[in-house]
Amino acid sequence: MASGKEIGEYSVKFTSFTLVPGPAGSILIQGNYEGTATGYGTVLGTLTAVGGKSGTLSLCGMNYLDNGDQLLANGSGTYESIAKHRWRTPSYSKPLNSDRSGNPR
Repeated sequence: MASGKEIGEYSVKFTSFTLVPGPAGSILIQGNYEGTATGYGTVLGTLTAVGGKSGTLSLCGMNYLDNGDQLLANGSGTYESIAKHRWRTPSYSKPLNSDRSGNPR
């Protein structure tokens, strides 16, 4: 996984889940989330992971900045259960419609 400089802290709540068949008999969990991010306003997105106590994840999201601009992003990472109902989800997001500093194009 790529690593880089932390650019903000996200606080999100999952609002719905969809379970669908995955590869090799697995279950894919798709969770829709919403929340806020330091310096990036309101965030909405979908996280997809293969069911289990740890594994890989992908995400697609949109940030609605306080000035009215929107940032789109794709990302990937890992997840692991660290306690009952608690998860560690280090991940990386790549802006799709911004320059390297995160400013909308």
